[in-house]
Order: sequence, then structure tokens, then C-alpha cells
Amino acid sequence: MSAKERTRFVCRSCGHPESKWLGRCPACSEWNTMEEEALPAAAGRAGRGPGQRSGSRGGRSGNAAADGPRSIAEVEAEAVERTSTGMAELDRVLGGGLVPGSTVLVGGEPGIGKSTLMLQMASQMRRTRVLYVSGEESARQIRLRADRLGVSNAELEVFAESDLDAILTTIARPPATGSSEPYGVVIVDSIQTICSQEAGPVPGTPNQIKYATFELSQSAREQGFVLFLVAHVTKEGTIAGPKTIEHLVDTVVYFEQSDDETRYLRATKNRFGSTDEVGLFTMQSRGLVQITDPNSIFLVRRAGGLPAGVTVAPVIEGSRVLLVEVQALTVPAKGGVSRVFSDRVDSGRVSRMAAVLEKHVGLSFSDHDVYVNVAGGMRIRDVGVELPLAVALYSARTDRPFPSHTIIAGEVSLAGEIRPVAQMARRARTGLELGFERCLGPSTLRQGEAGTSVVWRGVDSLEAAVNELFG
Repeated sequence: MSAKERTRFVCRSCGHPESKWLGRCPACSEWNTMEEEALPAAAGRAGRGPGQRSGSRGGRSGNAAADGPRSIAEVEAEAVERTSTGMAELDRVLGGGLVPGSTVLVGGEPGIGKSTLMLQMASQMRRTRVLYVSGEESARQIRLRADRLGVSNAELEVFAESDLDAILTTIARPPATGSSEPYGVVIVDSIQTICSQEAGPVPGTPNQIKYATFELSQSAREQGFVLFLVAHVTKEGTIAGPKTIEHLVDTVVYFEQSDDETRYLRATKNRFGSTDEVGLFTMQSRGLVQITDPNSIFLVRRAGGLPAGVTVAPVIEGSRVLLVEVQALTVPAKGGVSRVFSDRVDSGRVSRMAAVLEKHVGLSFSDHDVYVNVAGGMRIRDVGVELPLAVALYSARTDRPFPSHTIIAGEVSLAGEIRPVAQMARRARTGLELGFERCLGPSTLRQGEAGTSVVWRGVDSLEAAVNELFG
């Protein structure tokens, strides 16, 4: 085989392979992403049948498929007992705790606190044997960071290594510390630094990342430990490397940061729980601190009334109701072309609400620039934010303040109708508990929602909501 046949070109964005270099990837259409890499050596696979692995994998057997297919009714369903991480906000995002044999992929920008979160979690799990594998830092550096954070755990072991075979062998090796327990949690920081000679000599390539993720995930399923993979992200905010690795793992969580020190932990994939939950943290000098009162971040306490363009909305984020301030500002457009600036609420939703106001309330936005923000910096995806958003735009455009001690929620159709939203009674109850006196929303409950003694003022249209609030 010639030297040319031993290499290929792989897109670093999506992992698409080609036999020759191309300026543009035919799969994802990205430019200048094709990188040359060596093909895996065939000798390492010689003599292995389907499902068999090499002996360097710590004795992992490939007999899982020996019994052949069987009826799903014959498969034994065992109750899964979750293990708490010791951090309530992290447990919330993971669906209630750790599931044995699962793999969790943690992504986020550099310096946002991924390694800090993993080290703090490891220090909380005092009854679980934890292995922290670092391909970026030395054991001494990890110890210095642990001392700075004030965390310690005798069951936490540190292993500074980037070779995949050495890591798998260490995981499968019997404990050398006198403990009879195998590893319950393994943290790999980060997956982009792990390298195997079977996938090529250069770490960080799409082939290396896919191969390492697959081998480590298989080891976690076979041995029953929980695997955490820390991953870097690209400038677009997605996991660096092929999208394939997100399909190989069970849970994908992203760390996000607002304009201040608040951190948001969200799940974009979770085979064992919901993807709607949000974990809230703040970064302080001694690491990440869980936020126990979220409304203290998103609500601005003022001595007087609300300024024009500000509304208070109860939104659903996972299992919690959060009261957030929706802020809008309209100014005359320069050059006659109006624009929408919004990164906390989808800009398309802002444009739709402006169009509905122009059609059904007679308020023009075509000659104004529109700015929308959410206090606290959290992105809002709940459809119930549409009515507060529309009212905030009306308030900003007319310079008439929103009534104090009032909360508002609802979905707005293109016909200007106010549609029911989930858990409206719970939203109203949360507002009343926090001192708000009135709640405005849809006049009907969503089908299947139980009745409640909490009463709110119902409206059927956006025009009726404006008249009710502003006279």
C-alpha cells in the first residue's frame, strides 16, 4: 500500500471523510475544514472476530451478542437506583442523579467552569470511588486547584494521562489503594486530548474523538461506572469535533454564561430525564455556588413603579416557575431600515409580536429599531413569554409603564388571540407567593389542567390585554 493510500482527509466540523483534500466539505458545506489524518492500522484488528476486543482493554469481553436477538418481553427490567452528585442543581439537570453505566458529555466555553464543576462534584461524592483523568493538567495542578477551591475527598484519585489504552487499563485494574470498591465515577478532562494509536498519532482529530468516546462509553456500560466527558466547544458554541459523539453518549449538557457571574447548565439530550431543566450557579472566588433563590437574580426590586418597556413574566423552566423581567426598547430607525436586536428571546418571535401589534392594535414598528433583553441574562424558550413580550413592546413604543404588582403570561397567535399555556395556575400561584397582586393571562385553562382556587384575570385577545392593562 502506498503512502497516499494510508491517509485520508476528514472534516473537523462534521467528521465526513474524503480520499482527497477539498476546499469545501460536501456534507456540512463548511470551508477549509478538511484535515489529513492517518488511517487506523489494520494489524491491531487482525485475528479478531465480530464483537471481540483486544486484550489491552482490561479483559472486556465481546460476548454481548452471543445470545442473539430475543423478545423485548423476555428482557429483565431492573429498577435503576440513581446516585446523587451532592449538588442539587446538577442532579436536577441530570434528571435526579447519576445512572450507573451512563455517559455524560459536558461542554462549554474555556474558563466557564467545567473543570471546576467536575472537581467540586467529585469532592461531594464521599461514598463513591472517583477517578479524575486529566489530559490537560498535571496531578500537581489539579491538587493546587482543589486547595484553592477548598475541596477534598479521600476517595478521589487523580490520573494525568492522555493515552486511551492506559486509561482503560487503569479503570479495569483492581484497586491498589486497599479499597474493595471499583470506580463509581470516571471523569475525563478533556475528551479532545485523549489519543489512541489505533485511531492515528494526532489527538483531537474527529476520528480520535469518536474512537475514544466509543471505547470509554462501552467500558462504562460494561463495568457500570458513570462516565463524564469534558469537551471543548467551537466559536459557534457547539461541541468541538464531529456531531457523532453526541449520539454516542446518553446525556449532553452545556454550560452557559450570562453577562455577569451567573452560569446556566442545560441538557440538550438526556436518555434518563427531561431536557427542560436548568441548573443555576454563580462563580465566586471559591468556585461554583448553587443559587437557591433564582428569582433574586431575574427580578429587579425597585422603590417605585416599573419603567416603560418592562413587564414581569412567570416562565416555566423545567420543573420550576421563574419570574423574569422582559425589557423592550424602541428607537427611530436610522437610514429607514428597522432592525431587531435580541439574544435572550428568539428574534423571530420578537418580529412576530411586533407584526401582530401592528396588525391588530394599530401600532407601527416598521420605522423603529427594537431591542429586547431579559434581566439576569437567561435565554427564554417558553411560549408563555409571547404575551409579556408583546405588552413590553407596546409599553416601550407608547412610553406607558406596565402596572406594578402585576405578572402576565400567555401565547399570542398570529390572529391576535391569547392561547392557553401550560401550568397557568401554578404561574399565578408563584407570583402571588412573591408579593404580586394580579395575574393576567388566557381566559381558559389548557385541556387536562386541574382546576385551582387561584384566580387570574383572563383575556381573549391582545387588544383586550392592552385595554385591561393600559385603559
